Amino acid sequence: MSRSILVFDSGVGGLSILTEMQKLLPQHHYHYLFDHARLPYGELDEQVLIDGCVALIVPVAQQIQADIVVIACNSASTLVLPALRAMLAIPVVGVVPAIKPAAQLSRSKHIGLLATPGTIKRHYTHQLIAEYASDCHVELFGSSELVMIAEQKCAGLPVSQQQLAQLLGPVSQTTIDVLVLGCTHFPMLKEEIASVLGHGVTLLDSGEAIARRVQQLLADNTHSCDINIERGADAYYTGTITEGLKQLLVSKGFNAIKKLTANGQLDI
Repeated sequence: MSRSILVFDSGVGGLSILTEMQKLLPQHHYHYLFDHARLPYGELDEQVLIDGCVALIVPVAQQIQADIVVIACNSASTLVLPALRAMLAIPVVGVVPAIKPAAQLSRSKHIGLLATPGTIKRHYTHQLIAEYASDCHVELFGSSELVMIAEQKCAGLPVSQQQLAQLLGPVSQTTIDVLVLGCTHFPMLKEEIASVLGHGVTLLDSGEAIARRVQQLLADNTHSCDINIERGADAYYTGTITEGLKQLLVSKGFNAIKKLTANGQLDI
């Protein structure tokens, strides 16, 4: 049975989550909605972020008859889930930093979290650390620049290893053995980050865990809107995107790539 799955992010970082979901659940139809007009989310005021996400996600979820919504953005997930769940009668899954598995994996009990400034300062993030990594020394590193570098890479532009090394300088100067990639954009730079930090640091993200959670919820959810939905993927965005980014989406198998209309409707 094919289901309609809505994946949302501020930019293309959520593709790292969507890719893991497609590997595990290839039979479903995916709708990828990204709010390029307000990127990066890590610097937005909290209420502005919540209101904007709800205004985008709810009408789109209703229009495509989504069976489940995945908020593939750590910054948004720390804030918008209660508001969305209050307005949607379908499961809403958020992404949280992989603090728990990092604490379990670390031998030195010295781990790091690399995320956007918004995620780093959220009370929710600090609750995760207190609950699952109380036996670890956890260092926090915030960066919005890495989000934009990931976006540029996806648009076909080269990544400056020198710039990356400068941004990751504070991480390199520590003795952590596990680094949590707490932004869905960052796995897109996994190889480049690994080359800067070396083999002594294990990089963790939440992609596979989110895919398994979606699989579990869809198995439990018997309220499918349309059992005849065709498999595949469509992308919708706000703002503007480059031709290089469009080509990336095409290469990833998206059937349609369309801009969200001014009144928040999808041309589907």
